[in-house]
Amino acid sequence: MTGSNDFQFVTASYLTRITNLTALNLNELATCLDQASDASIFCHTFQSLSRHHFLTEGFSNDFAQWVLASLNRPLLAERLGGLDIRDYVSLAELRGDLRRIVSDYCAGHPREAELTAFEPFHFCETIGVTVPFTSAGTLPEFRDSLLRLNHASFYYHFICSRLRLQLKTNDFSNWLENAQGLSEVARKVNRIDVYTNTLDTAREQLVELIDREILQ
Repeated sequence: MTGSNDFQFVTASYLTRITNLTALNLNELATCLDQASDASIFCHTFQSLSRHHFLTEGFSNDFAQWVLASLNRPLLAERLGGLDIRDYVSLAELRGDLRRIVSDYCAGHPREAELTAFEPFHFCETIGVTVPFTSAGTLPEFRDSLLRLNHASFYYHFICSRLRLQLKTNDFSNWLENAQGLSEVARKVNRIDVYTNTLDTAREQLVELIDREILQ
């Protein structure tokens, strides 16, 4: 029987489809950022981090990648790539910052804003699908379940949960603090850097923290 304080693991998968929004230059990118759905903003920021999880250098969001590769604008790419999705609990807030950065650049560089990219930017949408996987009521059970999660499911609980919880934390830290009373462990888990780690090494650090707590 599942307890009310058990951690509920899910199996997650993500479906992606191409929308009818396409940008050929920076001005069009700014306009499309206003028109794109939340699912599209999610796809090119939160979800792109999952797709590029094995890269610990370079840009993890699709907008920065496109600006650098198709428009050769490294300064703008750095500004866009510098946005840390861990700072956001709202896609509207993230969209606003993306739009502001692109619009400010267009205003300061009007000729560059009209230059046609080598390749167009096609806006896509990502829809997440989850099903129950397992539950854990103790730290050993939690540890064993962590090792069985696929990348998409780990990413769902560790990264995407910020949007669902509307907090700058993750499902794992939230459970460790509120269900297990392990505030310090929860804090350390939340500090695991998803930009300098792959999903595998982030999981390894999380399991190591749990192991230390179990052995105490």
